[in-house]
Amino acid sequence: MFRPMTREKQQLSHEECVQILTQIPRGVLSLHGDDGYPYGVPIDHWFCEEDGCLYFHGGATGHKIDSVLRCDKVSYCVMDAGTQQEGDWALWFRSVIVFGRAQIVTDPEEVISITRRLSLSFTKDAAFIEEEISKYAHETLCIRLTPEHICGKRVHEA
Repeated sequence: MFRPMTREKQQLSHEECVQILTQIPRGVLSLHGDDGYPYGVPIDHWFCEEDGCLYFHGGATGHKIDSVLRCDKVSYCVMDAGTQQEGDWALWFRSVIVFGRAQIVTDPEEVISITRRLSLSFTKDAAFIEEEISKYAHETLCIRLTPEHICGKRVHEA
């Protein structure tokens, strides 16, 4: 169902893909947008190692939510900052693409838990996180991306 990688030597292992998804906190979520146009939106994520799913949070309405409700098939791309080897002007970078199904999380307690875990990726200020949750949890919506295929590669940009 999913295409094999053309340049197999550049392919990352599943473990390397999980490491990138765990360490890099943001990427681009691509959805089926309005009028057949693709819709890619930069977004923060939390990768849950227990269930292997990615989680996103945001407002309860808008283009992203409408797109998920219309078609649950999505892809999500994450890319590291890259590294430069001595004597080489071009970067080596790693990227991961996750293909899967997006689902709106409806349980309010699960939304709070996901929001808390995602927020810890950006700040360890628990008081700030709890204050934000108390103010905005009722307006927050979370999306669960259940992977059907994960692939990653290491690329030299030259």
